[in-house]
Amino acid sequence: MNARLSELLSSAPPYPRRVVCMTEETTEVLYRIGAGDLVVGVSGFTVRPPEARKKPRVSSFLDANFERILELKPDLVLGFSDLQADLGRELCKRGVPVYLFNQRSVAEILQSVRLTGALVGRAEDAARLADELTANLERHAEAADRLPRRPRIFFEEWHEPLISSIRWVSELVELAGGEDVCRESRASHGAKGRIFEPEEVARRNPDAVIASWCGRKAKREKIASRPGWGEVRAVVDDQLYEVRSSYILQPGPAALSDGVEQLARIVAAVARGEKLPEQRKGDLRSAL
Repeated sequence: MNARLSELLSSAPPYPRRVVCMTEETTEVLYRIGAGDLVVGVSGFTVRPPEARKKPRVSSFLDANFERILELKPDLVLGFSDLQADLGRELCKRGVPVYLFNQRSVAEILQSVRLTGALVGRAEDAARLADELTANLERHAEAADRLPRRPRIFFEEWHEPLISSIRWVSELVELAGGEDVCRESRASHGAKGRIFEPEEVARRNPDAVIASWCGRKAKREKIASRPGWGEVRAVVDDQLYEVRSSYILQPGPAALSDGVEQLARIVAAVARGEKLPEQRKGDLRSAL
């Protein structure tokens, strides 16, 4: 190679080699494709894989330690959604390359897996992971087709105000064999478009409620005592469940593996007239 060209190309590697992930799902993808060594900073909410928690924590979801990020000298920062747009803008102003994903559907999650790998030169590894996740979804879809019925499900990701499931969760509920009673709201990108009055959800009379309160433990009494919920089928039959947000509300591999697995167990139990156990007396039921 020409010496002058070689000198020019030496100023940056062919692909990023120091990556900061401001949300968990990109961290998980990089580790699962064998590129965890590229990760130099993570979100404080990161729980998987456990070894990633040893990396410097540089952000929450809505805030970031910009000085700490700059100290890590990243050649790529990965973020998620319009909610991190201001963080991305500030990092760009400071000369840091940023890629913000904005996936909301199952198909977009699989696309983001492939894109994450491609950004760091691991496209084939990421494609294999996406194919593995797709095969898992196919397995659950086939099992759902064999259920005796499709129970009506209300999935809530917050309680005050009452917010129904984001699009990928709604899609996974239906793929697992349920009918999302608030299906129309999944077209909304933002949470404001998914707010429901408790009385309206009661009118739709779900057979089961699945709660995942964005990092907060869901409470049985908060659900059962809502106005008009005394005769809701899910409350009468005690079909009230929790799936922790770290399994289902991160738009990455966890939702398409552990998350959908728990949804499938819950939906199948309700469809068969069974009940999964409580983790502890008084807690919501769980698929764990």
